Amino acid sequence: MTRLGRSSPLRCRPVLVAALVGALSCGAPALCFGADGVDAHNDGHGQANAPSSVELAAIGRKMFFDASLSASGRLACAGCHDPKYAYGPAPGHSIPNGGPKMDLPGTRAVPSLRYLQSIPPFAEQYHFIDGDVGPGGGLTWDGRAPTLHEQASLPLLAANEMANGSPDAVVKRLALTGYAREFRAAFGADVFEHPGTAFTDAMQALEAFQHQPAEFFPYSSKYDAFLRGTADLTEQEERGVALFKDPKKGNCSSCHLSTTRNGVPPTFTDYDYMNAGIPRNPRIAANADSRYYDAGLIGPSRTDLAARKEYCGFFRAPTLRNVALRDAFFHNGALHSLREVVQFYVDRDLHPEKWYPRDADGKVRQFDDLPPDCPRNIDKDPPLDRNPGDRPALSDDEIDDLVAFLRTLTDGYSTEEASAAR
Repeated sequence: MTRLGRSSPLRCRPVLVAALVGALSCGAPALCFGADGVDAHNDGHGQANAPSSVELAAIGRKMFFDASLSASGRLACAGCHDPKYAYGPAPGHSIPNGGPKMDLPGTRAVPSLRYLQSIPPFAEQYHFIDGDVGPGGGLTWDGRAPTLHEQASLPLLAANEMANGSPDAVVKRLALTGYAREFRAAFGADVFEHPGTAFTDAMQALEAFQHQPAEFFPYSSKYDAFLRGTADLTEQEERGVALFKDPKKGNCSSCHLSTTRNGVPPTFTDYDYMNAGIPRNPRIAANADSRYYDAGLIGPSRTDLAARKEYCGFFRAPTLRNVALRDAFFHNGALHSLREVVQFYVDRDLHPEKWYPRDADGKVRQFDDLPPDCPRNIDKDPPLDRNPGDRPALSDDEIDDLVAFLRTLTDGYSTEEASAAR
């Protein structure tokens, strides 16, 4: 709901630069296709006609649903990113197992792949629209993948996911698929003789698939229908919108931008980073080791910022679109309902005993999922600015109102429903 920002020495209240709202246009050179539908960054290995974005997307779709591309032969991209759940995890599968024998547990909650098309590459000194500067952008919870095709390679190679030992291993499996002929037709008859190039081509195909609007950025929620004037919100949902935007109440829009810009509907994130002090999740197997911590921008998955202790515990703010389809929230999946998430923001510091364990002496061990040497860079923006004994920022009824609004962000709202609501 809020991000480390206004109360942080690192930066003041940031708002994402207007360029980030180009959700229906190319977000970065690596993501762009030519005006004629031809991938502007692929020369087709010298072919006269490079593959079109439609051809690339068709191949990428087949790859996305193909479990044979994993070492186990049992895990496809869609196994974690289920299209029935906005390309996020199905219920009960937010932190799935993977690996060659499908017995290696994950360490983070699976994110949705929808509404990623406008995220810029990560920049430590990102310039926001109001002149503030700080970490922003990038794909995955820690922003380490700058583009969709680089993001697509991560699960294919991760030891506890699809578990290919190298890009060459992916290409060998790809060459044995039923659509290998299509791949050769798109990229050249000898494409599999050049594994490095073939792997790059494969990632471009997965990226092209993730640029299909109907699949990955349909803007088809009830709230989108409301913005278009084809649906009405209920009184409760309207109250929820007001609470979402009110800087003294929910204050959600300080991180999850909710305004339409340049005719593009909001993606409900500014791609900023913050440390909300999320409780440790004992369901993550790695957390059984008391020395293990997932500290976000400073590691362990990301290594280039390991020395920047001020970023300890920083994770990227995700989109809130389709958030009601999830049953595990935040980077570690520690909370399990929308209402629980909002409640956490309301009384994290008012009633820490609800969220954190106690030491042997009975003292609440607040912020228990941060390394001992992590600086106390915890977000204190409203509603996280309360102290024990203060009045909560939201009442129980207001929490219900806010949750009702968040449910309007689920894609697939039908025109029949919209007509009935008017």
